[in-house]
Amino acid sequence: MAFSGFNADLRQTLSFELMTKESTWILNESLSGYAEERGSSLATEVREGRIFQFLDSVKDDSLKMSPFRRVRVRLLEDSYMCWFELDDVIVKSRPIKILKTKSVSKKEIEHKLPAVLEWVENAAAKKNKYLWGGTLGPDFDCSGLVQSAFASEGIWLPRDAYQQEKFCRKIEFKLNDLNFLRAGDLIFFGTPQRCSHVALYKGAGVYWHSSGVDHGHNGIDCDGLPQSYQGPVACYYRSQLLGAGRVEQCFDRLVI
Repeated sequence: MAFSGFNADLRQTLSFELMTKESTWILNESLSGYAEERGSSLATEVREGRIFQFLDSVKDDSLKMSPFRRVRVRLLEDSYMCWFELDDVIVKSRPIKILKTKSVSKKEIEHKLPAVLEWVENAAAKKNKYLWGGTLGPDFDCSGLVQSAFASEGIWLPRDAYQQEKFCRKIEFKLNDLNFLRAGDLIFFGTPQRCSHVALYKGAGVYWHSSGVDHGHNGIDCDGLPQSYQGPVACYYRSQLLGAGRVEQCFDRLVI
């Protein structure tokens, strides 16, 4: 976003006037989305070109009095809410108007799954480590890897693992019979109370996932569902297995 001819104060004043509740903006550069108004906890990384709305009007007076210059936003591709640094928003985004939305059909999603799987395989080939909130790469968290893989083909899923579980069509299967699973399905792990981990099924009992340091690979790797896979990571996640889901819908794609 070019502001040649404007000083910083004037640029900020003009931005404040446009930052009204539910006004729509687009990122010119990638930036961090935080979990809270204050603190360093990363909720998600937000790629250049993504669209968001302010959840509140931004008022100069109130922000001048606060040392925490963050604004609460909703990312429109997946309806995810987080906090942006106000100074980043002023410099790295611009207001836009959404003209229409475009849906991706169930058949189109199925057709795109090989490319989604190839994207994950390419991501795994790069040096990487687990990053909570990571979506930009090369470092990802589990749901960030899955969301980014599908988004690479214009298929937008919810951001977090438990949201992705609810978004998919549930697939019934047993560990001794994986015939109902297809490459591109999502595998969910956690407790009966909450899904906390997600993987992408590769086929033949194997899945891709980005796992952490504790009980994981500290990055992207493959593990297996069947009992024949006796590595410590495979065994741990098999004990946490909740089920599987199939991606048959996506959030409407925004066209500007």
